[in-house]
Amino acid sequence: MTYLDSLAELIRSCLPLGAEPPKDSAALFRMYAVLLKAKGEQVTDEDVHDAWSAWMQDVDNRHEALIPFDDLDPETRAFDAPYAEAIRVAARQRRSN
Repeated sequence: MTYLDSLAELIRSCLPLGAEPPKDSAALFRMYAVLLKAKGEQVTDEDVHDAWSAWMQDVDNRHEALIPFDDLDPETRAFDAPYAEAIRVAARQRRSN
């Protein structure tokens, strides 16, 4: 396990109840770990969507949500919010330790 995997697990543990990460999403959460290191509490839903899009290109490059965040409908945008919040919570936990 690398330092990014440890951060990815921290983020996963900070997800709100009801958030269901995609199957086989270890690589996605490592990307979220990079966002945690780079942006911390300043991470946005759009940042999360961009990371998800990069990951999704390898999973299903025809997915309908592979468009810029601003072009998504509000319902689809809402899927990114719990992950952005989990990254912010993880950043606060890291800062307080």
